[in-house]
Amino acid sequence: MFTGIVEIVGTVLEHKELDQSASGGNGNSMVIGDAEKILGDCNLGDSIAVNGVCLTVTEFDKSTFKVGIAPETLRRTNLGQLKPGSHVNLERAVAGHVRFGGHFVQGHVDTVATIVEKKNDENSIDFTFKLRDPQYILYIVEKGFISVDGASLTVTRVDDKEATFSIMMIAYTQEKVVTAAKEVGDLINVEVDLMGKLVEKQLNYQIERQFSSGNLSLEGLVGKIVDKKLAEKSI
Repeated sequence: MFTGIVEIVGTVLEHKELDQSASGGNGNSMVIGDAEKILGDCNLGDSIAVNGVCLTVTEFDKSTFKVGIAPETLRRTNLGQLKPGSHVNLERAVAGHVRFGGHFVQGHVDTVATIVEKKNDENSIDFTFKLRDPQYILYIVEKGFISVDGASLTVTRVDDKEATFSIMMIAYTQEKVVTAAKEVGDLINVEVDLMGKLVEKQLNYQIERQFSSGNLSLEGLVGKIVDKKLAEKSI
């Protein structure tokens, strides 16, 4: 579990598609440097969020660490685009004794989004993103939490039809995360708030159970909602 409060920005030193070393596991691996600040208490097997993606440390020294990247992770995230010299947001998994400054971030990225607009608003930056997978807009609400490249941010606008959402990045955050330097057309990792997905699953379960038991009162309620929506569209 993570907080979405980025600790430092690291630098990709090496990115291999087929790492045959013992710590590479014959798969995709990445070595990240400039990470001294977060490696003092590091152990093999620890989790570190890299651009919001929870990855397992397979090798480390005083300033660098290696992680393996699964094919599913490459499909879901922007990590496949990283190359030596790329900068990444880093956060250690949260410890039980620390204050929780952001929101509950799993490090399980749902999808990516493209920056479609970037503009200054006084000393802040107003970003608008378009989701690659539009179904995830269901879980994004105005003034709700969103994890963008692992940074906990507040949603300022949502367009359900266009599958876009916006955030406002203050000056302090701009100095602490990699996203501030990205431009229109670049990809960012998105993790939606877990609570929305949990609520949806529970509601779907309850509705299916009601229908399977023959409870027509729920069916009538759904019918009324549908009739109301159709009437609104006809006005």
